[in-house]
Amino acid sequence: MKIIINLFLAILLCGISACMDSRQDQDTLFQISTINALLDGEYEGAMTFGELKKHGTFGLGTFDALDGEMIGLEGGFYQIKADGIAYPVPDSMTTPFAVVTVFDADRTVAAQEGMVYEVLQRYLDGIIPNKNIFYAIKIEGTFTYIKTRSVPKQQEPYPPLVEAIKEQTFFEFHDVEGTIVGFRCPDSVKGVNVSGYHLHFITADRKAGGHLLACQLHDGTIGIDYTSEFYMVLPQHAGTSSKTTSPMDRSEELKKVEQE
Repeated sequence: MKIIINLFLAILLCGISACMDSRQDQDTLFQISTINALLDGEYEGAMTFGELKKHGTFGLGTFDALDGEMIGLEGGFYQIKADGIAYPVPDSMTTPFAVVTVFDADRTVAAQEGMVYEVLQRYLDGIIPNKNIFYAIKIEGTFTYIKTRSVPKQQEPYPPLVEAIKEQTFFEFHDVEGTIVGFRCPDSVKGVNVSGYHLHFITADRKAGGHLLACQLHDGTIGIDYTSEFYMVLPQHAGTSSKTTSPMDRSEELKKVEQE
């Protein structure tokens, strides 16, 4: 009888532990490298997407040699190359920078018709309870207007990101259905991630998208996942950028990269 009771307790504890681990995964933002390293041209792939998906499939990032914009949604990853087309990502591909989580909305609100990107950010800032944690954002619906961009694959020695985006390609969509995916990060992670909003877009048919630059909502829903835990993996290779990462404030440089 004692053996049976001990076995039952062991199974129960394992079950509780698994539930806690699952809950921790859902409340954790998992990140590869830092945004400052990406600004400095650290584009060498540090983790495969097969490994990355173990930590979540909702998120964004880029690819080895900065070959396009990444978006993770509904169990899969997509690569939006400089041609604007979204390609499914095999497990063998690698990423130098990615941010993912397990999306589980804590709050869902209706999108307000006519809301443009700047107004959307102010609206979200007004409804989130605490600006000191991370938020995963998913906006599904119809958009009157969307503007995105992607960057072509870079060649070694890799230029800093502010130079690489000079080759970016822009894409515009009108009256399109799709999903915006991304994060709001607190000011405390400046240099580690993009403080504020960083969002990508993909069409409902999963055929096009890119890094979001502008939008105008028609209708849809906004899901917000409160994410209080953060886990980061730093790349272990020496890197091939043309300069070393600097601890200085890169806010203006990052603003140019994110919004232009």
